[in-house]
Amino acid sequence: MAETRWTVITGASSGIGAEMARLFGGRGSSLVLVARRGDRLDELKREIEAAHGVAVETMVLDLERPEGPDELVRGLEERGINVHTLVNNAGFGLRGRFATLPYEGQVALLQLNVVSLTKLCRLILPGLIARREGGIINLASTASFQAVPYLAAYAASKAYVLSLSEALHEEGKRAGVTVTALCPGPTATEFTKRANMEKSKLFAHAMSAADVARQGVEGYEAGRAVVITGAANRVGTWMAKLMPRSVVRWGAGKLQG
Repeated sequence: MAETRWTVITGASSGIGAEMARLFGGRGSSLVLVARRGDRLDELKREIEAAHGVAVETMVLDLERPEGPDELVRGLEERGINVHTLVNNAGFGLRGRFATLPYEGQVALLQLNVVSLTKLCRLILPGLIARREGGIINLASTASFQAVPYLAAYAASKAYVLSLSEALHEEGKRAGVTVTALCPGPTATEFTKRANMEKSKLFAHAMSAADVARQGVEGYEAGRAVVITGAANRVGTWMAKLMPRSVVRWGAGKLQG
């Protein structure tokens, strides 16, 4: 009897995380859905179980808390779950001047986007390497590729995620483990509300969360280290590499400010 394949998705209650859950469920993977909003998780669990007939577990956890990643892994061990794929989707942004945005909010951003993500990678990756299968999808961003005034801490956190993911990709590939940095541009999710970006011009032509998730999963399954979603975002990222950094950060600041 084949061993059950489990996909763990953080930030699964909405947006890209929820769409990732639907995609992996449709591919026959059992799921562990992790988020703070238990009612949303329960609703998604019922939907996926009915549509795809796979096992779905839920964990109500706040990964902004330093103890969150340990609690998640302990919960997996208690349920006897070996992770095949980890999707580190949980994260948020804050828009505004770095010197005036609340200090507590920026520290919470770094705790979730950087520290908790890193901890989960470190806790899960050894098992993947030992079993020589599966991998990790880390949510980065097109903001990973340049400094972004008025999104300073967020862009810096995603630059870290991109760098970490690429390094882990190289470390894991000889063991048959894939680590993929998914780098979407503006996407139609609840991210905009928490980040105070609902009126940003960048989101006038945002991609759907379903399209971002699909391109991310397909790139991960193809063994890619970095997936930039959308042709326009790929062109923009390529152009940013060719221009002086002073010009790129000035342009990013004009768009955000």
